[in-house]
Amino acid sequence: MKHLSRAFDGENQWWKFVVVIIVALGVGQIVGAIPLIVVMGISIAMNGGQVATPENPMDLSAYGINPSLGLALMVIPFIVTLVLAIVLIKSFHQRTSKDVVNGGLAFRWNRFWLGFVVWGAIMLILFFAQLAISPEDLEFRFDPAAFIPLVFVAVLLIPIQSGTEEFIFRGYLAQGVAGWTKRRWAVILIPSVLFALLHAANPEVKEHGFWMMMPSYFVFGVAFAITALLDDGIELAIGIHAVNNTLGALLVTSKESAIQVPSLFFQQETDPVKESLVLVLSSVVLLVVLKQILDWDFSILWKKIEPESV
Repeated sequence: MKHLSRAFDGENQWWKFVVVIIVALGVGQIVGAIPLIVVMGISIAMNGGQVATPENPMDLSAYGINPSLGLALMVIPFIVTLVLAIVLIKSFHQRTSKDVVNGGLAFRWNRFWLGFVVWGAIMLILFFAQLAISPEDLEFRFDPAAFIPLVFVAVLLIPIQSGTEEFIFRGYLAQGVAGWTKRRWAVILIPSVLFALLHAANPEVKEHGFWMMMPSYFVFGVAFAITALLDDGIELAIGIHAVNNTLGALLVTSKESAIQVPSLFFQQETDPVKESLVLVLSSVVLLVVLKQILDWDFSILWKKIEPESV
C-alpha cells in the first residue's frame, strides 16, 4: 500500500507537520480571505455603510454581495491553503502532491468519479425520499437568473475546497499518524477528530450545539478515512466529499447552512439527530457498495502498519 508507505521515508518528524499545517491553514485562510474582505468593504461603502447584521454570518447577501460571487470568494482561501501545503510539504518532507494523494502514482480519476457517482446517487435517493415523505419541509425557490451562475461556481470551485480538506486530513495528516502510531485505527480516528473540530465554527454548530453536530462531522471523516485506507489513496474520498458539498449547495439550503446560496430548495426546519442517523446509515451503505465494486478486504483495517508491508 503505497500511500501510507510514505510515512516511513525518514521525514515524518512531528514538528514538520505542526509547521506545515499551521502555516498552510493559518496563513492560507487569512491571505485567501483578503479578496472577500476587499469586496465586502467595497459593497458596504457603495451601500452608504448601511449593513444589516445577518443571523447567519455566512450570508454574504446581507453585505450586498451576490451569493455566487460570495461562494467563489469563499473558496479562494482553500486554493491558497492547497498551494501553500503542496509547497511546504515538498520543502519539509520531500514529498510531491502525488505522494500525498496516493503514494506517488498519477491521480486516479476513475476513483474520483466512482466516489462522485456512488455518493451522488445515494444523496439523490435520500433527497427524493425526503421530498416524497415530507414535502412540506422543503420550499421550492428556483430562480434561473441566480441558480445558473451558482451551478458553474459550485461545479468548478467546490471540488477544490473539498479536495483541499482531503489532501490535508486524509492525505498528509494520515501519513503522519501512520508513521507515528503504525495503527490504522489511529489513522482513521485522529484525523477525523481534527476534521470535525475544523468545522466547529460552522453556523450549524452555533444553531444546534457543539455536541449535537460534532458526531456528524466525525462520522463523515471516518467514512472518508476508511475509503482512503482501503483504496490506498484519497481520490475516492475527494470525489465523495466533492459531490456531497456540490449537490448540497445546489439542492438544499437552510438558515443555518454554512453555504448560503440560491439552492433549488429551502429547508424550513432541520433535525440534527435524524440527519446524523441518516448519515451513519448512508455511510455504511456507501462502504458496502464500494466494497462490492472494488473487492475490498476490511480485515486490513485491524492490521498493524509495518514499513515492509506498505
